[in-house]
Amino acid sequence: MNQSQRFDLTNKVAIITGASKGIGEAIAYTYGKAGAKVVISSRKLDAVEEVARRFRQEGIEVLALACHMGDMKQIEAMIEKTVEVYGGVDIVVNNAVTNPIFGPVLQADLNAFDKMMAVNVKGPMYLCQLAQPLMRKKGGGSIINISSVAGLSPEQGLGIYSVTKASLNMVTKVMAKEWGGENIRVNSICPGVIKTKFSQALTDNEYISKELLKQQPIQHFGEPNDVADIALLLAAEAGAYFTGAMITVDGGLTV
Repeated sequence: MNQSQRFDLTNKVAIITGASKGIGEAIAYTYGKAGAKVVISSRKLDAVEEVARRFRQEGIEVLALACHMGDMKQIEAMIEKTVEVYGGVDIVVNNAVTNPIFGPVLQADLNAFDKMMAVNVKGPMYLCQLAQPLMRKKGGGSIINISSVAGLSPEQGLGIYSVTKASLNMVTKVMAKEWGGENIRVNSICPGVIKTKFSQALTDNEYISKELLKQQPIQHFGEPNDVADIALLLAAEAGAYFTGAMITVDGGLTV
């Protein structure tokens, strides 16, 4: 097998949540260009349909679906539609996220906490539970959870977000251990500051961005493609010996 074949996803079916923009869109595009059939989801159907329209212009086979990752019925419907259209699933990327809280844990609203746990942890875990038998039937698969460096070490003002991402990392490790014998690999990518709408409040603030960059060896913020390239490695044959890993894409912030 040559080098390009080791990164080939031809005929693989990949579900990517939170794919209407940013990291999720970049991963879906990278997978599509590698030959995968991509199922892209977001809370708003019109947003992913616009992404799907652009993908099809570039020859990517894509199915756009609405799915709120805090709604277990919608997750079930997404899996059912994927099976109906493509017959199964080989790759799952849990990228959808919410973070309505910024500030000390002491001031955290419990309703917001429940929402974050549902979208950031419970939903991804349930999607994996539904996808696992389908992957097992096909002889294996790859699950990639988009976590955060905040899941490795708490970030100021992002305490509850850090808790959810640390929980997602443990979900990754547990599933990697339990499902390795089924040839199902489960890994986390932990980005630092990536230039997306989600991080705009940080990257657009001159003082905050300057202070953040002081902490990392690579003196610029990442781009969504920096994460997408690692996600391709983990989904492809080239990443066949990765499981249970927490891979940082952070410009050295956590060094």
